[in-house]
Amino acid sequence: MAGLDKTRGTRPTGWSLFILATLVASFAVASAQDIKFFRLGTGPSNGTSYPIGEMIAGAISNPPGSRECEKGGSCGVPGMIAVAQSTAGSVGNVEAIGKSGLDGAIVQADVAFWAYYGAGIYTPGGAIRDLRAVANLYRDSIHLVARSGVGVASVADLKGKRVAMGEPGSGTLVDAQLIIKAFGLKEADMRPAYIKTEQAIDQMIEGRLDALFLVGMAPSREIAELAERLPIEVIPIAGAELDELRKTTPFFVETAIPGGLYKGADKPTPTLGIGALLVVSSRLSGDTVYGITRALWHKNTRAALDSGHPLGKRIQLESALQGVPIPLHPGAEKYYREAKMMD
Repeated sequence: MAGLDKTRGTRPTGWSLFILATLVASFAVASAQDIKFFRLGTGPSNGTSYPIGEMIAGAISNPPGSRECEKGGSCGVPGMIAVAQSTAGSVGNVEAIGKSGLDGAIVQADVAFWAYYGAGIYTPGGAIRDLRAVANLYRDSIHLVARSGVGVASVADLKGKRVAMGEPGSGTLVDAQLIIKAFGLKEADMRPAYIKTEQAIDQMIEGRLDALFLVGMAPSREIAELAERLPIEVIPIAGAELDELRKTTPFFVETAIPGGLYKGADKPTPTLGIGALLVVSSRLSGDTVYGITRALWHKNTRAALDSGHPLGKRIQLESALQGVPIPLHPGAEKYYREAKMMD
């Protein structure tokens, strides 16, 4: 039981608490059956990736004593109990996988690439070669939001402003640092805050921050709630300043946050998008990861994704291999070959 909470900065909630209760009952009925624990890192509990992680954990779990898949039961990996754990985000997730503190995670594509190849925010000597991909899940948008009336119309206008950059260990912080650098700014040019999203929202409302970065699916619940309590502006992240950035970080794609998602932001806002991947440790067996991949794309999981979090509908098998910048786990590769998605 203690193994579920070994990862520093993570904590099980929601589905995880249900799984813990299930575990107690499982031992009574299946003492002879091997039980596999799978720790899935997500992100902050109030963010986008956590509820998605809970759905994935539920899909790949198949606790001892479960009903058979064909009879309406779990279609996950036999004997597996997966737990979604809230974390600081992508950077912390890949480092935890490298240290065996997590078995899998939802990770931004850029962070996964840099970690695997020892580039970007990592050095060759600090590469995390244990990472393997299972699937591209969905695409996040980089949000830059400012209080109305503070004089921020572009990234360059953040100079001298109080800006929440994201908490340490988050993909938001990494991307925010890259973006301000592309516009010729240093963190010392601003009054940066390295805090959780919920803290940033509170400080925006209290007038102690001028702007914040957030990487997440649009619409973001946090930004939508902020817009209901405070006049905001969604700031474009676009321009010739980003040309060099796109050459060195091919995971960034030009996209737009649609108009009408947030109160007061009626027109589309250009920004950068980046994929969110399901990754696992290379130490997992091929059979285990094959089972995880099969369960992720099972028709029963499809029904759960479509009826759960709104983002779940965007997780589609057809885009599972799009923008995956690190090697697939052999177990996942076997599944996609059988599905005729790879030669």
